[in-house]
Amino acid sequence: MRVISGKYRSRRLKSLPGTDLRPTADRLRETLFDVLTAGNPSALEGTVWLDLYAGTGAVGIEALSRGARMVYFVDVSSRAVELIKKNLSSLREETGFKILQQDALHGIRELDVAGVEANFVFLDPPYRLEEVYRQTLSALSESRVARADGIVIAEHTKRFDPGAVFGSLRRYRKLEQGDAALSFYRKS
Repeated sequence: MRVISGKYRSRRLKSLPGTDLRPTADRLRETLFDVLTAGNPSALEGTVWLDLYAGTGAVGIEALSRGARMVYFVDVSSRAVELIKKNLSSLREETGFKILQQDALHGIRELDVAGVEANFVFLDPPYRLEEVYRQTLSALSESRVARADGIVIAEHTKRFDPGAVFGSLRRYRKLEQGDAALSFYRKS
């Protein structure tokens, strides 16, 4: 697993053995960022990201590499949090991020109370936890954490559809690649 582009391009990131952690594949991450930048490499500069179910932190780290001003990594697992810290440390990244060790719903509430507004929210819970997608997307639709002009992206298996509408969140694009899919949402 590596950083695709930006100031940390080609730098390796660590993962954990086993199947508990399923990092976003390099190719899918590259596609995600290609869609978000749409040919404008500086499109992500100065943005704020929320990486829910962060795992290795690969998506948030990719955002930092491409110029994000701030990334909030949220994961309930102490092993994942330690891994995110190691990956950031290997890049010598000391600012521009905050790591929250808690479940995503509590993280959303805490960031909402703190007045955080993210341009991009990425969520990638374990594929088998289908109800968690609905709960998280519903919470984001009710929260100010996902800015009115922001984008929420859910990674999921292509055999599962998390849903098209969650309160004010509406899916406007679905992209499939291999066994995975990305659903893109905006507030209406």
